[in-house]
Amino acid sequence: MVDFRSDPLGPARPARQSRRDGHVPVPVERQASEALSVVTVTAPRSVSLTKRRPAPTVTDPVLVKRAVKAAALGNAMEWFDFGVYSYIAVTLGKVFFPSGNPTTQLLSTFGAFAAAFLVRPLGGMVFGPLGDRVGRQKVLAVTMIMMAAGTFAIGLIPSYATIGVGAPILLLAARLVQGFSTGGEYAGASTFIAEYAPDKRRGFLGSWLEFGTLAGYIGGAGLVTLMTALLSQGDLLSWGWRIPFLIAGPMGIIGLYLRMRLEETPAFAAEVEKAESSRPKVPLREMVAGQWKALMLCVGLVLVFNVTDYMLLSYMPSYLTSVLKYDETHGLLVVLGVMALMMIVQPFAGALTDRVGRRPVIAAGCAGFLVLSIPALLLIRQGSLVAVGLGMAALGLLLVCFTAAMPAALPALFPTRVRYGSLSIGFNVSVSLFGGTTPLVVTALIGATGDMMMPAYYMMAASLIGGAAVWFMAESAGRPLPGSAPSVER
Repeated sequence: MVDFRSDPLGPARPARQSRRDGHVPVPVERQASEALSVVTVTAPRSVSLTKRRPAPTVTDPVLVKRAVKAAALGNAMEWFDFGVYSYIAVTLGKVFFPSGNPTTQLLSTFGAFAAAFLVRPLGGMVFGPLGDRVGRQKVLAVTMIMMAAGTFAIGLIPSYATIGVGAPILLLAARLVQGFSTGGEYAGASTFIAEYAPDKRRGFLGSWLEFGTLAGYIGGAGLVTLMTALLSQGDLLSWGWRIPFLIAGPMGIIGLYLRMRLEETPAFAAEVEKAESSRPKVPLREMVAGQWKALMLCVGLVLVFNVTDYMLLSYMPSYLTSVLKYDETHGLLVVLGVMALMMIVQPFAGALTDRVGRRPVIAAGCAGFLVLSIPALLLIRQGSLVAVGLGMAALGLLLVCFTAAMPAALPALFPTRVRYGSLSIGFNVSVSLFGGTTPLVVTALIGATGDMMMPAYYMMAASLIGGAAVWFMAESAGRPLPGSAPSVER
């Protein structure tokens, strides 16, 4: 009911009014008409001031579980390859880069490893916008095929002794295929889980993505450790190193089957429905310039996440073997034990981010690396099995602060219509410049300075940048993704 006494147009004039003020008398009928017109105009205006909340999306637990499994398996396959490549790097250096200098061999191997990261931003610029246009599920299926094919191809490449310089060229080509496909993998998988998960459990469910990463690392490292223990050095150099890469073929087929059975995420389906047709192409400029603040935060968060990740899981095995002259098998077993510990803690840490928030957990990881990197590396350098285990375990538990929180925190930086594309670009630029180059840069720094503490200094610098990003980021735990309706569990 409208109160005409407070109407902004003022009270109606009486029917009998003097002409001295220059106004023409208004008939009673017109007054009533004007009053009615006030009702019809002001009532909708007052209603529009109340912002309507979108109806929540009710998630199906069966579909959510299937989505998490498929995304985690794809991530496991990706990092199975990276784990194998890292842990067998010394052997690959002898197969593809024969030289009398072990440091040169290791640098060449890590150079091919880092080269794949140079094309990751290109893959992100292709697959990310494509995922925002045609759908997350289709693009994730394509990246799975390419990743499996690139890994399988490495196992078929002849050695340098057989075809000469063509061997490292083919290795580089296969790594570039892997890098290009990986450009759309992590951002797509984390987006897929985040858009399927209910708001109050996004941290817990997203943590299983990195559980898949650790499972892939353990699978790859465990296989390399088993082969190192069972095979002679000659057999490992001649044919044994191929086995882990050839396994990627069947793994890729299984992962592709799981991903093809998935339905599109509710958030993307809602965007398509709003467009009332196929999704329009979002300009790359809008994904970058229109999201520059979120992109800067993404680059900082991914930097500390991946520098510490690659330092611990990719570089440390070679550091123990080549720099500290630690027994190769024992070094791999220590790293495997640390990763198994991280896997146990991972889901609990993911659930913790839902309770206390992403920011406190990530901030704790940054503070921990800043304070404990030097003590942990000093323990590792002592060389005893207990000291190495304690130092590695400390770094591993700090890394869990990132692996548990980032899969939920990073997708929440961007709105739905550009989430896949913007996250792919920011994530891969940061990984290419800082994460994937970590083994190469740290190896070169140690060679140039002779300072064995360079890994600790590098992690400390990364933690400062990550801490600054955490300071400026908004908390996303328990809240809907930007541009999406609230998501609740059935």
